[in-house]
Amino acid sequence: MHCPFCRHPDSRVIDSRTSDDGLSIRRRRQCPECGGRFSTTETASLMVIKRSGVMEAFSRDKVISGVRKACQGRPVTEANLALLAQKVEEAVRQTGVSQLDTNEIGLAILGPLRELDEVAYLRFASVYQAFDSLDDFERAIGDLRADHATAEAESDDL
Repeated sequence: MHCPFCRHPDSRVIDSRTSDDGLSIRRRRQCPECGGRFSTTETASLMVIKRSGVMEAFSRDKVISGVRKACQGRPVTEANLALLAQKVEEAVRQTGVSQLDTNEIGLAILGPLRELDEVAYLRFASVYQAFDSLDDFERAIGDLRADHATAEAESDDL
């Protein structure tokens, strides 16, 4: 790590702390040459392999923009979308892999989106899972209804 003050090619770590979100490490450093102190933030890179084979860095903003289309006209706030994107990033980082394809990100989006808004979930799933017919929609709606019935039965048991 080059010193930002004197460009000395080395520095000493004085203190390391995990960020509040747990996704990065903040390090306080000191230059042995000039004595200047500075901070660095380290994050593990997460690369996405697109369908075309091109690789790019994971972006929460891309998750938000993709889900925002499914949420048009729904009572979903920007804060809800930001939280969803954070949950998706945490889920894909917990897999422990540094490269994943867009399909895996789509799967990671489906769960939190279903909890957030079922209509937006159906919209997103219809595109992402390439629904071909009304049967695909009926099957997805049937799954949602079954989950509601199970949740109601569990709440009645309490």
